[in-house]
Amino acid sequence: MNCVRFIFVLSCLWLGDSFASDPDDPLLLVELPQGKLRGRDNGNYYSYESVPYAESPTGELRFEAPKAYKQKWSETYDATQPPVVCLQWDQFTQGDNKLAGEEDCLTVSIYRPKNSSRSSFPVVAHIHGGAFMFGAASQNGHENVMREGKFILVKISYRLGPLGFASTGDSDLPGNYGLKDQRLALQWIKQNIASFGGEPENILLIGHSAGGASVHLQLLREDFAQLAKAAISFSGNALDPWVVQGGARGRAFELGRIVGCGLAADSAVLKKCLKSKTASELVTAVRNFLIFSYVPFAPFSPVIEPSDAQDAFLTQDPREVIESGKFGQVPWAVTYVTEDGGYNAALLLEDWNKSGKTVLEELNDRWFDWAPYLLFYRDSKKTIKEMDDYSRKIRQDYVGNQRFSTGNYWELQQLFTDILFKNSTQDSLDLHRKYGKSPAYAFVYDNPADRGIAQVLTSRRDVNFGTVHGDDYFLIFENVVRDPQLRPDEEIISRNFINMLADFSLSENGILKYGECVFEDNVGSEKFNLLSIDREGCENKKFVEFP
Repeated sequence: MNCVRFIFVLSCLWLGDSFASDPDDPLLLVELPQGKLRGRDNGNYYSYESVPYAESPTGELRFEAPKAYKQKWSETYDATQPPVVCLQWDQFTQGDNKLAGEEDCLTVSIYRPKNSSRSSFPVVAHIHGGAFMFGAASQNGHENVMREGKFILVKISYRLGPLGFASTGDSDLPGNYGLKDQRLALQWIKQNIASFGGEPENILLIGHSAGGASVHLQLLREDFAQLAKAAISFSGNALDPWVVQGGARGRAFELGRIVGCGLAADSAVLKKCLKSKTASELVTAVRNFLIFSYVPFAPFSPVIEPSDAQDAFLTQDPREVIESGKFGQVPWAVTYVTEDGGYNAALLLEDWNKSGKTVLEELNDRWFDWAPYLLFYRDSKKTIKEMDDYSRKIRQDYVGNQRFSTGNYWELQQLFTDILFKNSTQDSLDLHRKYGKSPAYAFVYDNPADRGIAQVLTSRRDVNFGTVHGDDYFLIFENVVRDPQLRPDEEIISRNFINMLADFSLSENGILKYGECVFEDNVGSEKFNLLSIDREGCENKKFVEFP
């Protein structure tokens, strides 16, 4: 996997260097309040990468809300270097040591197409996924988007894992630093994108998985409309059970114990000790929260902060925020793919401790121990009995009295899809159609990639995984977890998606279109309006319950 990423990065660098830049090209130089920066000419687009929007979140600024970047540049800033990966324990790094990235990473990267038909462009701001634990702006390619030349793309880097989301649930260590990073980046984009030829009045915010959930959480801020005119959450929203979790305080103190802070007396003492440790120590401690493989995939994630926390981002349950109507009233779309849960269930096909049997087989004897971690209800149930009763019920609902095996893998994968993605997508859309005032749209995608994230995680081609997490999104933003060469049907879908983003960012009345299909609004609708997208095209359908 690392080798594949290395080749991908090298190819991107080669493509960037293969075009001779005209040093006198005025579009290579951009004037900002901090001074001048110089970008790169990539042939059919310009790039301005690794532009800081916040002060380095290190030292005393670790575990604090980000501070806006205020430094002045005495010389022209070099904006030709790709963004660094924020420090993380990366699921997709092979071997025992999964540490990757740097703590000083709060930047945005801007990509402007060369399109003589426009003097300015709408803007698509992008929040990457990765379970709030890993991932990076640089791991989502932009060649497909830039080839179409419809909009300026801005990729946001933000703090991850314990550095971005450790929380004791009080004002000393409230958490949500990664979400606060994203918000500050959005403010930077709004204030500065015109200098790159962007239209600050036409900003669309999008994200996938944890990025999609982040988009939804940003939209739940009442003033979101001041930062963007529309938003799309692909395969992730604020109501997914792995997003806003309980139990964060216990994990924060356990983090302290692991790195040598002992049994800290209170949150202030813990925070001081955590600041004294190296960032690598803190992030490496993530492995102690995993019960096997990368399970649970989001041990550190957003939390509900106390109302007295300084710079608090989220102080109510997302459901309560939506029910209050006090959130960003802009057009929003939420999506899922038919087998989203394949990303999680595929891990169960791995070899169990080199025993010759799969994790899936081992799950038969450990279901009651592992299921609460796999499906993120360990901290939402009040008693062990309540937790066990729920574990028993969902197993019975999906596989009955059968033992888990490759023969009923499909049913187990559907369980993961429903509980981790689909059910909460329906729930969030239901709340928005009841309490929202701006359009709320939804689509479901069903068109399996020849090789997707499930095949990469398992190295297996003998299992039918269906349309798995990312099979749609990575048609827009290339990613090494799927085939780089698109099929003819996928090329059409890719262009339709990119045009969908461009049109949505420009729409004056919040209309969303895919190909020849116009999305139907859900606000006030008795049934769910769901656009179905597959290799044959698109069709608006109505449902009482999501299919």
